[in-house]
Amino acid sequence: MLNTMYPSIRHRSAPTMQRGFTLIEIMVVVLIMGILAALAVPKLMGHTDDARIQVARQDIGTLMQALELYKFDNQSYPTTDQGLRALVTKPTSGPAANGWKTDGYIDKLPKDPWGNPYQFLSPGIKGDVDVFSYGADYQPGGEGVDADIGSWDL
Repeated sequence: MLNTMYPSIRHRSAPTMQRGFTLIEIMVVVLIMGILAALAVPKLMGHTDDARIQVARQDIGTLMQALELYKFDNQSYPTTDQGLRALVTKPTSGPAANGWKTDGYIDKLPKDPWGNPYQFLSPGIKGDVDVFSYGADYQPGGEGVDADIGSWDL
């Protein structure tokens, strides 16, 4: 009868129970996520090494193209002493770079994917010039991710 007299008053139903997760349920979920991560991480780690090797090859290819432009403008490659820096700033020693472009050949020298500078030899041992990375161990030679990656591999 109150409802007809006062329509805004409603009967309240019994409170519903809100159920949360138990500690065991949370632990099971965390365990499942840990197992999935343990299976996935090793597969992803192998791809990281492959990606670094690919980045090194691309960087070396870019440096070789810039060296070809440098040679076209200056009739010779920079010397080993002038180094790859000659692609960014005009050399002040060694053979004159009279045709050097005022804005350089690349914006800045990249480091290899392991954080080390790329190596440069002119004249090279395996080509007119050699641009290379020593790989993950930063030592000549090696196998796998420690292997040298050079312009001779492109």
